[in-house]
Amino acid sequence: MDYTRIKTKKPKKRDLAFEEFDENRLIEMAWQDRVPFEMIYQQYGLTENQVKNKMRKLISKKAYNRWRKRIQGRVTKHIAKCDHKPNRFQGPW
Repeated sequence: MDYTRIKTKKPKKRDLAFEEFDENRLIEMAWQDRVPFEMIYQQYGLTENQVKNKMRKLISKKAYNRWRKRIQGRVTKHIAKCDHKPNRFQGPW
């Protein structure tokens, strides 16, 4: 069999274009202590690194540095590390 002719499928690029409402909700979820990155992934399909990159673009540099310092060692931002197991995003309202 000639394997040089087999075409490999390229992974589809995800449409990461968000509306203003989605961007605001993403910022809100990222700032909250009890919302883990896994829950953001379930809702928006963004990994932790993608959330960090998105936050870098959406908020000011000073606010981004404050946010990174805040979540750096936060146990509740990862489901595997926290004691309680949240099952959905609950806003402050």
